Amino acid sequence: MKRAPMLDTRAAHLAALGLILLALLAPPAAAIPVGTPLTFDNETQAQRYQTLIRELRCTVCQNQSLLDSNAALARDLRRQIYEMVRDGHSRRRIEQFMVDRYGDYVLYRPPLRAATWLLWGGPFLLLALGAGLYLAVLRRHSRGGGHTAPLTAEERARLQAIDRRLT
Repeated sequence: MKRAPMLDTRAAHLAALGLILLALLAPPAAAIPVGTPLTFDNETQAQRYQTLIRELRCTVCQNQSLLDSNAALARDLRRQIYEMVRDGHSRRRIEQFMVDRYGDYVLYRPPLRAATWLLWGGPFLLLALGAGLYLAVLRRHSRGGGHTAPLTAEERARLQAIDRRLT
């Protein structure tokens, strides 16, 4: 009966060693790409594909490109873009296809239109507003608007009375 504790200890050590090995081997296994590698007719197509999936937004993710997203929709859109690139569609045509389906939101750089002018002009408007406000405060301060008038005799007396009550 004395052998049983030793076997339990050895089994526990082997189990711990197995878990450590599993933990060490799991990250490299997760880094192995899944699926078949994409093949293109030429380098231009491969570059067009990479540029598109980097610059188009996943519509179901929190501000991730199609390249960065692992969502099922992103995988489907990458496959669709791959097929369109392989079929010889231009970058503009593929972007238009995506905009027709998902709207300007899919573009990280939406075109300047009536609906998007605030996205493009908003930062400049805020900068101009801040600069104008800064100049107005600076001008008021330089005219003496930032200085306070001296206390009257009555105000000084009230202040001294309050001070005496607090001390």
